[in-house]
Amino acid sequence: MAAETGADATAGHEGGDLKRSIGLGQLAAIGIGSTVGTGIFFVLSEATPEAGPAVVLSFVIAAVTAGLTALCYAELASAVPVSGSSYSYAYATLGEAAAMGVAACLILEYLVSSAAVAVGWSEYLNALLDATVGVRFPDALSGAPGAGGAFNLPAVILVVLCTALLVRGVSESATVNAVMVVIKLAVLLLFVGIAFTAFNADNFAQFAPLGVSGVGAAAGTVFFSFIGLDAVSTAGEEVRDPRRTLPRALMLALVVVTVIYLLVAVSAVGAQPWQEFEGQEAGLAAIMGEVTGAAWPGIVVAAGAVISIFSVTLVTMYAQSRILFSMSRDGMLPPLLSRVNPRTLTPVPTTLIVGVAVAVLAGLIPLDVLADLVSVGTLVAFAVVSAGVIILRRTAPDLPRGFRVPGYPVTPVLSIAACIYLIVGLQWITLIVFVLWLGAALVFWSFYGRRHSRLAVPAGEEAS
Repeated sequence: MAAETGADATAGHEGGDLKRSIGLGQLAAIGIGSTVGTGIFFVLSEATPEAGPAVVLSFVIAAVTAGLTALCYAELASAVPVSGSSYSYAYATLGEAAAMGVAACLILEYLVSSAAVAVGWSEYLNALLDATVGVRFPDALSGAPGAGGAFNLPAVILVVLCTALLVRGVSESATVNAVMVVIKLAVLLLFVGIAFTAFNADNFAQFAPLGVSGVGAAAGTVFFSFIGLDAVSTAGEEVRDPRRTLPRALMLALVVVTVIYLLVAVSAVGAQPWQEFEGQEAGLAAIMGEVTGAAWPGIVVAAGAVISIFSVTLVTMYAQSRILFSMSRDGMLPPLLSRVNPRTLTPVPTTLIVGVAVAVLAGLIPLDVLADLVSVGTLVAFAVVSAGVIILRRTAPDLPRGFRVPGYPVTPVLSIAACIYLIVGLQWITLIVFVLWLGAALVFWSFYGRRHSRLAVPAGEEAS
């Protein structure tokens, strides 16, 4: 079936099949690995001063938004089980122009966030090396030119390692990621256990000191911690029994991530007054050190962050390469990007190009200013997926679906509304830059993709 196998293999494996080698556990780990990353290690220091102890509710709001969208992803993933995530779903339900717009959003989400988390890995790696062996990379080689350095070498090293793993094969990459997920979840659960020993219910007495607006603002901040669940759907053509496995993996990843985040938030606020979170660096490590009075907790958290960020970078680069692969196979990008290696059955040219692009960004550009762009790109893509469920129900009601969104059509409508609610809270300059980026992507589509796409080129002329 075309929807499940992708394009037919051709000579040279250009536009060929991807290898189905990922099971439920590995796929759920991809979702968890791409979500439980830098966000939870930093976000409390930023969000708690905005909402106070009610930051716990902010996590719930963000989780509900992600959960509503995950249900929509699950239905589309079971109906259209191909690589490409929300790009492929938009292509199937809304057409080329909308698909190119969504692809622009996903590039913001994955390419920019891959580089951003690689920069964060550099900082934690230096902290870990300094605390354990007393050495660190020199400042000139630990930051971008705009961040007090000349070149971020550790970040580039991370990108090279991830690229090498992805070129070797997706099964090996998924296995490595699964091991990393277990380790970082263990670190976070260790934090929860230690923090709860110092739990003080009085820290929740003034629950929402900044009101409803504070809770909403913090929800937009903590939403960064949920970005990545859609990475599960980018593996549609490399999953065994995708119509059943994709929805189950999405739901499993969401449940695990939400439970972990709520445990971390409740235990952290219970162990430390909310006023002390503001400006606190490496907040989880600081709380552990305060509770235990020892230095080793900081080392454990730094090591956990190094492992966590490695797995996030691996998964986001994997997701980006599969999206570009799908776009190329549809004719929206040059055919080089859909060539598959005959031995590993992985899109090596695409993976290498993504690796080079991420390495350049991570090594030379400080990316903290692009965080809101990552968020708006993700939220727009989420909203399009939710709209896609409604449209596909109308245009293809008899299409086999391994999963159906419960509470249809209320659930996808609520998902769209939740995404719009979070988008409205972003800065206006972010929205302007996003619109310009989206416009540039549509210009590219009008001059290249529109003329070379599968819909534009008759089937008999594709090989020419």
